Amino acid sequence: MTAITQTSAPAGPAGLLTAETAESLTSSALSWEQVAFRRGPAERPAAEEGVRLAYRIGGLPEPEKIIWVDSPAAGARAIVTLGAGRTVRDAVRTKPWEQARAEVHSALGTTAWPLAWSLTGDRLWRPVNRLVTQIRRAVAASEESEAAGAALRASTLDAVLGQHDAPWLSLFDALGRPEVAGLVQVAEAAGWWWPFERVALICERPVELYRDDSDRLHRGEGPALVYPDGFALHAWHGMPVPADFSTSIANLTPARIRAEQNAELRRVMLEHFGYDRYLAESGATPVHRDETGVLWRIELGEDEPVVMVEVVNSTAEPDGTFNRYWLRVPPATRTAREGVAWTFQLSESDYHPERET
Repeated sequence: MTAITQTSAPAGPAGLLTAETAESLTSSALSWEQVAFRRGPAERPAAEEGVRLAYRIGGLPEPEKIIWVDSPAAGARAIVTLGAGRTVRDAVRTKPWEQARAEVHSALGTTAWPLAWSLTGDRLWRPVNRLVTQIRRAVAASEESEAAGAALRASTLDAVLGQHDAPWLSLFDALGRPEVAGLVQVAEAAGWWWPFERVALICERPVELYRDDSDRLHRGEGPALVYPDGFALHAWHGMPVPADFSTSIANLTPARIRAEQNAELRRVMLEHFGYDRYLAESGATPVHRDETGVLWRIELGEDEPVVMVEVVNSTAEPDGTFNRYWLRVPPATRTAREGVAWTFQLSESDYHPERET
């Protein structure tokens, strides 16, 4: 990836980022976003050389053996069963990170540092960290016993995250920090990895990965994340769902939705089924009607009710029809007008549209 040389001045007068630095940081964030969500076979020779380089930078002899695994779950199990010895994660990952951070913070200063982070790591942190958290939970859930699951999850905490270290690597790589050169090379070529005194384990990247517009795992027709050995995560707009969820939602009915005990899954079912369709097929009746629209309320047992305003587009379509829309509003909404006003961040008394479109 393109990096600013260490002779460049990353911060200008008054601790502000130079235009060149800001442009490079933005470009780095975009490149590392692709790395973080990259799928397909790992580039094994490059990843292995990156591991060896990381050991050398950490002042350690290169690992005697490098073992490849097909998923984070497989890696966690291998560590538990192999007894790989003492982890050297602190030397190859933590200390280089601390040194790079200290050097960059010193070079940028207290003003430019948060600006640099906002252009790089901060942009990637939430979606990438969310994915890492979901993987760790799924690894733990892959074991039947709670104790075995906890042991596997503990093993994932010893991992260097490879491509999922993208948030902070995007900053240090853009500024050409040599301390993280090995970590950068592995991250660009492979997934998670585990460094031990004499052996290193490296994980393949996912073979399938599907996201929604908010960078959350999402797929309705199968798993949203799949590794080569079949380890998979099923999710709907970021929320974990059962493996058979895609089959179960194919024949949804209002009765099936009402019978679902899990409140989060029930919301997902409603979203997939369609609130308007649910209203039509469940025999719901409106609770209020005025010139702005119709207020509907769906009671969902112990969960909070779904309250929606049905509105009609005041502008006709080319064929003369008028489209209807359903707007989700807070459960405490009492009138249709209040609900429509809320969508414009106004109170009911302040909502006085001059012209509706």
